Order: sequence, then structure tokens, then C-alpha cells
Amino acid sequence: MGDLKIDGTSSTPTILCNGEAGVLEMRGDSYPENSFEFFTPVLAWVEDFICHSDKPFTANLHLLYLNTSSVKAMMDIFDMLEEAHRQGRQVSVNWFYDEENERVADLAEEFKEDCTFPFVITPNVA
Repeated sequence: MGDLKIDGTSSTPTILCNGEAGVLEMRGDSYPENSFEFFTPVLAWVEDFICHSDKPFTANLHLLYLNTSSVKAMMDIFDMLEEAHRQGRQVSVNWFYDEENERVADLAEEFKEDCTFPFVITPNVA
């Protein structure tokens, strides 16, 4: 399983997908001009990992802001993880947020409500 690295910009998160560890990490703001184009390789990597590896999968998210189309991309990722979890795969999400950023905390809570797999929301304490 290969890795995927997408360097972050002022409007896109840094994304690191480590196939050996089974870890997806996202850091930063997410309001790309074309979210579909931006997230397509990430969605493909997650799907490929789930289909071709039996290792546990973990997503570590350190997202500061997401626009509507980025939220849709995250929902697509979580839908894949939910389906994998239903089929017995070990998947989990760790969502870290700035404790002063209540909007991201609320968004993470909304995502968590729709997921049956382990989904931990943790404030970063400065």
C-alpha cells in the first residue's frame, strides 16, 4: 500500500496517507477552489486501503475550517469507513480541535452522531 502526500496551502489542508501505518492525517483549513478535484485522490486512497489491506485504519484530523464542499468530502470518507466498520474492519477517527473553535467542535459532533465506529473528539489545550 503506497503513501499519499498533499502539501497544504492557505486554503487546503496538508494530507498525509501512510499505507504502512494505516493512518490518514489532515491538518489545516479546507476550502479548496475545487473540492471534488482536491479530495478525489484522498477518497481513492482510502477506498484502496480499505479494499486491499486488512490493517486497522485511523484518521487523525486537525482541521481548522471546512467549507460546505469539504464537509461533503468528509462525509464521503466517513461513509466508506462506516461501511468498512459494518463489515468488521477496525476503523477509527480522532478529531482534534482548538478549544476556542466551537464551530469545528460542533461539526465534529455532528459527524460523530452518524458514525458507529470509534470517533473521539479531543480539544487541543494551548
